[in-house]
Amino acid sequence: MVTVVTKLVYLLHLSRRCGQYTMNQETTTKVTEKPLFDRSSSQDSLDEMSMEDYFTELEHIKKSRENRQDQEVVVVKEPDEGELEEQWLKEAGLSNLVGESAGDPQESMVFLATLTRTQAAAVQKRVETVSQTLRKKNKQHQIPDVRDIFAQQTESKENVPDGTELQSVRTNENKYRGKDDQTSNLVGEKELIVPRPEDTPACETDINLEVSFAEQAFNQENSKDKIQKSKGDDTSLLNYRLPKDKTGTTRIGDLAPQDMKKVCHLALIELTALYDVLGIELKQQKAVKMKTKDSGLFGVPLTVLLEQDQRKVPGTRVPLIFQKLISRIEDGGLETEGLLRVPGAAIRIKNLCQELEAKFYEGTFNWESVKQHDAASLLKLFIRELPQPLLSVEYLKAFQAVQNLPSRKQQLQALNLLVILLPDANRDTLKGLLEFLQRVVDNKEKNKMTVMNVAMVMAPNLFMCHALGLKPSEQREFVMAAGTANVMHLLIKYQKLLWTIPKFIVNQVRKQNTENHKKDKKAMKKLLKKMAYDREKYEKQEKNTNDADVPQGVIRVHAPHLSKVSMAIQLTEELKASDVLARFLSQESGVAQTLKKGEVFLYEIGGNIGERCLDEDTYMKDLYQLNPNAEWVIKSRPS
Repeated sequence: MVTVVTKLVYLLHLSRRCGQYTMNQETTTKVTEKPLFDRSSSQDSLDEMSMEDYFTELEHIKKSRENRQDQEVVVVKEPDEGELEEQWLKEAGLSNLVGESAGDPQESMVFLATLTRTQAAAVQKRVETVSQTLRKKNKQHQIPDVRDIFAQQTESKENVPDGTELQSVRTNENKYRGKDDQTSNLVGEKELIVPRPEDTPACETDINLEVSFAEQAFNQENSKDKIQKSKGDDTSLLNYRLPKDKTGTTRIGDLAPQDMKKVCHLALIELTALYDVLGIELKQQKAVKMKTKDSGLFGVPLTVLLEQDQRKVPGTRVPLIFQKLISRIEDGGLETEGLLRVPGAAIRIKNLCQELEAKFYEGTFNWESVKQHDAASLLKLFIRELPQPLLSVEYLKAFQAVQNLPSRKQQLQALNLLVILLPDANRDTLKGLLEFLQRVVDNKEKNKMTVMNVAMVMAPNLFMCHALGLKPSEQREFVMAAGTANVMHLLIKYQKLLWTIPKFIVNQVRKQNTENHKKDKKAMKKLLKKMAYDREKYEKQEKNTNDADVPQGVIRVHAPHLSKVSMAIQLTEELKASDVLARFLSQESGVAQTLKKGEVFLYEIGGNIGERCLDEDTYMKDLYQLNPNAEWVIKSRPS
C-alpha cells in the first residue's frame, strides 16, 4: 500500500512522460517548474523529486534500448512442479535426501543435526514437495518418506542449536504457515518502507548476528508482545550497526573455500526459512541457458570478462573495464552536481561503446575524450547489458522480494544472506559498485546526490534485466520503483554489514566440522585396530599434537614469511589479534615493517574451522576457548 502523496506523484509523472527527454540530441533538456537539484526539507517534496529521478532514469533506459535492437531476449519458462525444490535441495547440499541416492542419506545427517527448528522445517517442506512430485511421476527408485529422513533426530529428541527439539518442527511450521496469519497477505497489503530524509534523527542499534534470523522472526511472530506494524513503525528510524564480537567478526573472503561452501548451503536454508516464517513466497529463478558473446566488453558474461582480464592482469576479481569506468568518473571529481543522474548524449555513448570494443584491450583507446557524464552512462550501460543480471538470475526475484519483508531489520537480514549466495564474480563486482556509490554519497553536499537519490537512479539499472524480458506494467512500475529503490538504498548504506557472515552460521559450520572430525576419527580408529597398530600410541600422539612444548594459557604463533618465524604468546583477557601482529612486526626492519603492515594477517587454522582470517579486534583468549585445537599462523591473504 503506498501513500496518497506518492500515488499522486506517480500520476503526475505519467502525465508528463511524453517529451520529457530528447535522448538523441547533444543537449538534454527537461521541462520542470523547479530547479533540477532543489531539495525541500519536506518529506513529500523529497519523495516527489527522488521518485522522479527513478522514472527519469527509466525513460533513459527505455530510449537506449530502442537504439539497440540486436539484443536477444530470453523468455523464461516456468519450471515443472517440484523442479525448483529439487534444485533447491541440490544447492543446499542435500540432494542425496531424494532422487537416485535417496536410499543412503547418512552423509546429510551431520548437516541436518546442526539445523535450527525453522531451518529444519524449511528443508522438510522442500523434501515433502519433491517426494510427492516423484511419486506422481512414478519414479522407479526408492522414494523415502520425509519422516524417515528426520526420524533419527526426532526419536532421540536431540536438541538443535537454538535449544528446541526437532519433533516440534511440524507443529511450528503449521503455526507460521497458518491461513489466518496476517503476514500471508504481506505482498498485497504492506506499507512500503521508503527511505527517510538524511537529516532525520535515528537511534543506533546492533543487529543480532548470533541467533538465527528465522528464529528471531518466529519468536517475534509468536510473542505475546508482538509489535503491531503501523505507519509510525520505529524500525524505520533505526540505524543498524555491526555488534562487537569478542571471537571476531567474520567477513566474506575470510574463510577457506570448503567452509565457505558450507556457509552458502546454510545461508540458502536460512533465507528460505526466514521467508517461510514471514509467509512470503521465495522462488528461485532457474538459470537460463542462452547464447552469449565469448569476447568483448558490453553484453559479455562476467566470467568470460574475468577470464579475458586475468590473462592480462592475473588475480583480477572485478572486470577491468568496470574498474576503468569508475576511475574515469572519479578523475572528473565526485563533487560534480547531478553525478550519475545527468545522462550522456545517446549518439556519443553508442560511438564510445563501439570504440571501446575495438581499442580497449589494445590499449589505444583515448580516455581523455570521455566526458564524466558519458563515463557514468557507460558504467550503467555495462551493468544493464550483462547477459544475466548482476544480482544473478537465480536470486534477482529474491532481491526484489526483500521489499515485502515487514521490517527494516528483516530486510537487512535477507540482504545479508542474499549477498553471501551470489556467485563470486557477481559479489565482487557488486562490492566494487557499492563502494564507488558510497564515495559519491560522501560528496552529497556538493554533488546533491544523497544515498536516496543515488538509489533511485541506480535501482532500475540493477533490477530491470532486459535479457529476461522483465517488463512490468505501468501500474506495477511505481510499486517496483519504491521497493527496489529501498533495496538499493539498503545495499549502499549497510554494505559493511551485508558482507559479514553471521556468527550463528559460522558456529553451525564449526559444529559440522567437529562432528565430521569425530566421524573421521572413529573411522581411523577402526582402521588402525584392523591393521593391528598400537591404538593407544596413536591416541596419545594425537592428543599431544597441538600441546607440545606449549604450557597452559599460551599459544604458539607461526609466521614463516617474517623475520621472527615463531613465538609463544601468553593469553590475557585483553590480548587482541592486532597485538599479536604488532609483536611480530616489531621484529622487522623499518622499511619491511611498513611494507608488511596491512599485508599480513593472523589466521585461525584447523580445529573446528578450516581456515579463518581474523579481524584486528578479535580477543585471542575468547577465540582460543572456542577453538582450543587451532593453529595460529601469520600470512598474507591469497590472491
